[in-house]
Amino acid sequence: MTHSLPSFPEPDSGPAAGPGEGQSEEPLRILVGPTASGKTALALELAEASGAEIVSLDSMLVYRGMDIGTAKPTAAEQARVPHHMIDVVGPEVRYDVQAFLRRAEEALEGIRRRGRPAIFVGGTGFYLAALLRGLFEGPPVDAELRASIERRADEIGPEALHAELAAVDPASAARLHPADLRRVVRGLEVWQQTGRPLSDWQTEWKGAPRPRLESARLVGLHLETPELDRRIRRRTEVMLDAGWDKEALKIREHPGFGPSAIQALGYSTVLEWADGERGREESAELIALRTRQFARRQRTWYRKFEIEWLPADQPSMGQAARILGLEL
Repeated sequence: MTHSLPSFPEPDSGPAAGPGEGQSEEPLRILVGPTASGKTALALELAEASGAEIVSLDSMLVYRGMDIGTAKPTAAEQARVPHHMIDVVGPEVRYDVQAFLRRAEEALEGIRRRGRPAIFVGGTGFYLAALLRGLFEGPPVDAELRASIERRADEIGPEALHAELAAVDPASAARLHPADLRRVVRGLEVWQQTGRPLSDWQTEWKGAPRPRLESARLVGLHLETPELDRRIRRRTEVMLDAGWDKEALKIREHPGFGPSAIQALGYSTVLEWADGERGREESAELIALRTRQFARRQRTWYRKFEIEWLPADQPSMGQAARILGLEL
């Protein structure tokens, strides 16, 4: 499944603003909510009515070809308003928050040069924190130590390594799945390097201008847990019906999954289903379970910010626009 996107005006050739320059002139407008809460639909309505452009705040929408499993806005949806930070790199590429922030800043500068508002939309809490607060200054990578921890992971398995992280840094372990080996390794690496948990380091955010956090306007979509769980289960079935397994197999064949993209929810599970290692029903249940767990972790991130919440089952576009400071 490939998206064919329309052409929208590119930024003019005038000088770009420097880092942080002009950022306090206009607040960042951000729409958040747990997965399957309906952010895409509301964002499209708001952007069309206000002349805004959408900037994705989702760590997995950057990957080309990962359309079904990430619930990426369709080509038709992306044709309605300009979108940014979608289909940025191939799934074989390692992509991190630093790369995301650089590209997002470029997109924001272009939108502002065109005199249009930007709406950041997504559910990746870590990216939201980095956008508003900057990146924390943790210890540099110790390649030798990291390699030794990775060898240990090969010996004892990801579950046991995750348990070791939980013993020294329970806060980090609680928000990481054992399969997220790269981040589990990083957590243990930081602990062994400094004797200080990574979650403790992450309380020291530096880099973003303070007015960005203080003036940001955040609106969130809220659903009671039982209804959110039902939506997640239903959406999982729709994705499987749409050929999620075929999408994953095509990527695995070429160009392959890199260490970041393979962490996307559900892809390893649908590959196991495609390889005959588990049945469809078991796969759907496992994907839904892990998605529900992810939604709980998203809510934990959101508690760090002042967000005005709207009911996701009947969100008011007018009220959302008022909170975000958009003129409809």
